Amino acid sequence: MTRPLTAAQRRMIEAADPGTGRLKGTEAQLTALVKRGLAFRHPRPPHDHFLTPAGHRAREAAQAQAEPSEPSEPSEPQAPASTGGVFAARAGGEPVPPAAEGPARTREVGSAWQGMLELRRMTNPDASTDRPCAWERTHLVQAAALALEAAGHRPAGAAEGEDGYRVRETPQPDAVAVHAPDAPTLRACVETLEASGWQAGEYTEPRTRRRYVLASPRRV
Repeated sequence: MTRPLTAAQRRMIEAADPGTGRLKGTEAQLTALVKRGLAFRHPRPPHDHFLTPAGHRAREAAQAQAEPSEPSEPSEPQAPASTGGVFAARAGGEPVPPAAEGPARTREVGSAWQGMLELRRMTNPDASTDRPCAWERTHLVQAAALALEAAGHRPAGAAEGEDGYRVRETPQPDAVAVHAPDAPTLRACVETLEASGWQAGEYTEPRTRRRYVLASPRRV
């Protein structure tokens, strides 16, 4: 179970620069946030620390808790957790609690995508936001799923017959497969991934003859 943030950590996250996510604090405090996956140390001097997508999500959650809510409104749902206890985009086919649907989920995904663009800007050598960063290259399924979900594509549900996109690992270490219920949806996924900095093309499965997309992060 993930340990709750200390009061000092919450204050640091809430005080981060709203545009860049730049953090201020002691070396020990900043290192603690890095270990929790909420911050990263920039590789170039002066080696400042910035919020990761998970850190941006934690700040949004803290801000939501600080705002007064109307009695009729349910409390802000927590994001679906990966094994690390951080936000996880929907790859399709996984069970999702009802509370994770609707406008609250849309806000979570939008916030995560903006955090990812900021992570690209801060970690790509040329500060480019139009192609995936190192984190995305080591989390291919999550990265591709976030690009699709943030663009408004519907992930497949867990129940039989609930169609939508499905992002899956492949034997290739730098590529994921994207499946969709029909050709127009599959083509729309290709367009979204290409606009998000991925190389994507349609292929046919030899055994089933079904079309699918093979996508990998663009490097240049």
